[in-house]
Amino acid sequence: MSAAGTAPSPGPSPAPGELARQVRSAVIWRSGTQIFSQVVAWASTFLVIRILSPADYGLFAMTSVVLVLLSLLNGYGFANAAIQQRDGGEQQLRQLFGLLLVINGALAAGQFFAAPWIAAYYRQSAVADLLRVQALIYLSTPFLALGYTVLSREMDFRRQAQVNVGSALIGAFTALGCALAGCGVWTLVFAPLASFTSRGLGMAIAARALVWPSFDFRGVRQLADYGGVVMIGQIFWFAQSQADIVIAGRAFAPHELGLYTTSLFLAQIFVNKVVPPLNEVAFSAYARIQDDTAAVAAGFLKSVRLIMTIALPFCLGLAAVAEPAVHVALGDKWLAAAPIVRLLALAMPFMTLYVLFGPAVSARGRPGITTRCSVLGAVLMPIAYYIGVRFGAVGIAAAWLGAYPVMTAIGAAWSLPVIGVSARALRDAVLPPTLAALAMGLAVTLLDHALPPLAQIARLAVLVGVGGAVYGGWLLLFARAQLNEMIALVLKR
Repeated sequence: MSAAGTAPSPGPSPAPGELARQVRSAVIWRSGTQIFSQVVAWASTFLVIRILSPADYGLFAMTSVVLVLLSLLNGYGFANAAIQQRDGGEQQLRQLFGLLLVINGALAAGQFFAAPWIAAYYRQSAVADLLRVQALIYLSTPFLALGYTVLSREMDFRRQAQVNVGSALIGAFTALGCALAGCGVWTLVFAPLASFTSRGLGMAIAARALVWPSFDFRGVRQLADYGGVVMIGQIFWFAQSQADIVIAGRAFAPHELGLYTTSLFLAQIFVNKVVPPLNEVAFSAYARIQDDTAAVAAGFLKSVRLIMTIALPFCLGLAAVAEPAVHVALGDKWLAAAPIVRLLALAMPFMTLYVLFGPAVSARGRPGITTRCSVLGAVLMPIAYYIGVRFGAVGIAAAWLGAYPVMTAIGAAWSLPVIGVSARALRDAVLPPTLAALAMGLAVTLLDHALPPLAQIARLAVLVGVGGAVYGGWLLLFARAQLNEMIALVLKR
């Protein structure tokens, strides 16, 4: 591979006004294009869900556990270390690229040869074939991480966003084409493969950072130390976030597992699709001002206010309209998922707040806090799932609602002192949208019981419209400052 350009070294930290402009631009590009690409992806996904069966999604969920675990070992934490250190030159990028090539090549080979044993655990022979093809995904990671590192150092989220949109379109059209062609569960394999491959190559090219890899790893101790801590935390995060599939995958038939995993996808749309790109921007911004505790604290509280103002009505609203939402979005064959969606949606505000702690403490040079939280989750969540699994998919969903408030409270106690934020300040940031969302949820629930029989799409439209009016009206009357802050961000003030 020949060098397509030399990655620029990061300059001095920008002035506060310049950093604010960069963050605002990054949020607009990263979140705005994320919304567009997700609209395309969601439209494709919901069409595919209507074509495929719950059993297809159950089989795919069994393989996704392996993909998630190995992706946590793919060395992406070393890229975050390079961003956090800021002063690494081209040699550091070459070493990072070489390290990622070695790690991800080993992961691809390991998954390929371990596939039969994993299929035996789930008692589903088809899982082995799926895993062997999915192993190709890891080969795009070194290119993706290399481009991501360079662009994040520069706070250039515009080019990142453009690549993400392009790869989302490729994945969406691949998914829809495969589903219509009758590929069944293979649709869920080919679409991510196309998306990840195009995103990895596109990111490296957009960053003009294609360099010769270096396999001389002398002098990468700082990368290894920081990235290693992040990686350990991610392994525990895996135990926390994937234990439900590991436990339920062996206890449930593919059909019931498919109902649960699709319900989880629906409930986690905001926290999994909207929050991560915002956290990427936040991490880069916190890293620029990591030595200024007051600035980090102010930025963290602002991000909490803005994100929770959007997250809470989505989550509590979905819980209130779970039945018509499932009927309209997924179709009649998925109606058994409605009570599962309702419970999971109620747990998601806690998860959303919980994942906001990580970027701030890691940028402050304390990734061990995130690791400690992940260790807690790796113990607490599997216990909750083991208790819930005996009650089926609804029991697993109830485990989320029981355990995540505890996780969030402990995570806040560990993280807030590092960020420089008091518990009272966090409460004041979260309370106004919480009260507005609760009022909205109550109003929608009462209205739903009072409505005459309607077509499901009309019922959903009425409930969503009234819910939005109640939520906006409450903020206008009782939390106008928070509403004005969000309007100011949209208007670039």
